[in-house]
Amino acid sequence: MKWKKYTIKTTTAAEDLVSGMLMDLGMEGVQIEDNIQLSESDTKAMFVDILPELPPDEGIGMVSFYLESDNEGVHFPEGIKDEEDMRIKIAQGLKELEDFVDVGEGTITSDETEDKDWINNWKQYFKPFMVNDIVIKPTWEEVPDDMVGRMVVDIDPGTAFGTGSHETTQLVIKQMEKYINNETELLDVGTGSGILSVIGIMLGAKHVIGTDLDPNAIIATDENMEANGISKECYEVIEGNIIDDPAIKNHIGYEKYDVVTANILADIIIPLLPEILPHMKINGILITSGIINMKEQAVKDAFRSLDGFEIVETTYQGEWVSVTAKRVK
Repeated sequence: MKWKKYTIKTTTAAEDLVSGMLMDLGMEGVQIEDNIQLSESDTKAMFVDILPELPPDEGIGMVSFYLESDNEGVHFPEGIKDEEDMRIKIAQGLKELEDFVDVGEGTITSDETEDKDWINNWKQYFKPFMVNDIVIKPTWEEVPDDMVGRMVVDIDPGTAFGTGSHETTQLVIKQMEKYINNETELLDVGTGSGILSVIGIMLGAKHVIGTDLDPNAIIATDENMEANGISKECYEVIEGNIIDDPAIKNHIGYEKYDVVTANILADIIIPLLPEILPHMKINGILITSGIINMKEQAVKDAFRSLDGFEIVETTYQGEWVSVTAKRVK
């Protein structure tokens, strides 16, 4: 499928109003590009830990939308006859907005995207790899000859986070191998594709509960459990926020978990620590990751500010950090 991309050059002050105007015309989605840095609150809300360095903000915003294109031409929304009609209606909309905000140039450019399956195109780059002696491979690949005979984990993340290839995930897996046994009750916070939950069961954990805010994670985890032959009796995955949702807290239970994994971000781990503590058994282990090196000290300070944790190990891979701690009281 091909798509025709149209881009309106406007101002950052007008980009939200321009987006709304396009939606009113029947465009089903828009893309906004500008050089405005995210605020601290935006960063936390979007779970962003590392911000790109952007050029200076000159007040210019680019608002784009996509229309399906095929051999019959571009498919315009209902009420728009053709491209000329669409451009006239957009120009009229911009003119009306000028009474409220500076819309800038208001010029419209267009181009055609490549005919690719964007949702699945990334799969060509996901190949089998190893973490210690564990083979992690996509469900559509065979085990390479030089990896035969080892534990094999099949993963298809779908639209959830987690192929296992990222340093943060590998750091957690290496720690899980040290602490999981056949009596382990495992809690996986921010389960994503379910890769850590799957590996936990395959390492011998008795039962695992995964939580995530993303409904796609629930679907992906179920599919990846099935792909690895793991029955529903061995795990549960629920959608919700363990930090501030009492129903989730009560559902997962208290003083129950031998091992907790949290491969998320430092700014989420810090408020998570006091909330996760009562769910762990005494001497239970919390494995945290997703911590960029510049946030290592902040996470360690958060651990040390709580009476119940003792840091037992810090491991590193690239610029990423994993902090493992034990509940001591």
